[in-house]
Amino acid sequence: MKKIPIWFDCDPGVDDAAAILAALQLDALDIKGVSAVSGNVLLEHTYPNARDLIALGGRADIPVYKGADRPLRREPVTAAYVHGENGLGGAEIPPSAAPEQEKKAWDALYDAAVEAEGELILVAVGPLTNIGMALAKYGDLPRLIKKAVIMGGSATMGNTTPAAEFNVYVDPEAADMLFASGIPVVMCGLDVTLKAKVMPPEIDKLAEYGPQGKFLSRALQTSLAFTTSLGFDGVFLHDVCPVFYCVEPDMFTAELAGVRVETKGRYTAGKTVTDLYSDYQFDFKNTLVVLDVNREAFVDKFMGLMAKYGRQA
Repeated sequence: MKKIPIWFDCDPGVDDAAAILAALQLDALDIKGVSAVSGNVLLEHTYPNARDLIALGGRADIPVYKGADRPLRREPVTAAYVHGENGLGGAEIPPSAAPEQEKKAWDALYDAAVEAEGELILVAVGPLTNIGMALAKYGDLPRLIKKAVIMGGSATMGNTTPAAEFNVYVDPEAADMLFASGIPVVMCGLDVTLKAKVMPPEIDKLAEYGPQGKFLSRALQTSLAFTTSLGFDGVFLHDVCPVFYCVEPDMFTAELAGVRVETKGRYTAGKTVTDLYSDYQFDFKNTLVVLDVNREAFVDKFMGLMAKYGRQA
């Protein structure tokens, strides 16, 4: 079976950790590289977190690149109140022994896209600053990316403001660059990711699955404390959705729409403006907006992938 070449851009982040560990167990994926960006916590944490998570998953051979330490035009916004001060819910993992890469994230992404000859899928689960930098530097990048599958935005709601989801809110200018680039976008926003959750018994079960599962079970406890304080009964694995969409799109329901990002609004900055539910329609349809997921299939797949670590221990 021909593997799917992907580039993984992230800001680990507890749900990023879940996405990375799951992706490493998917035989269908060929992860060409990983890049880190400031987001859930600052780059001083997200970059080592990404390196350490790749090593924890047994794939220290996959190169990890340092990206942007702040949004293109705005001050950094973080979410340590959700992910803990270290970004991993206070859980600790051994540091990676892999050599650090000197190349910048956006340059490495471009090189990987050239090498993949138009087949590379960009999976981006943090603020899109690294992607904006790549688009600004390399005018031919859009024709080299097959599609971008992102965790970000929403057709209906926000979680950082009433209008905006966190990843897009942090760097709306970079996000709008992607939506305007011509790259086909699959948007796994809050519409779907708030349905992709694990419950406390499932979180506890993860601890049986080797060092990787034990770490993730511990890390998710911090997120669980936050979500339960808001009245939810589980933890949302937002960033796992784009990973699973790459290999099993039939697990999801999606509709084509036009999407741009509000960058000027006083109250609406970071809003993903979509014509999905509006009478007025844009003259373009640039985004597949993911709206639903088969939660049972989602959780079964996630737990099955994590169980593989237990069998490898």
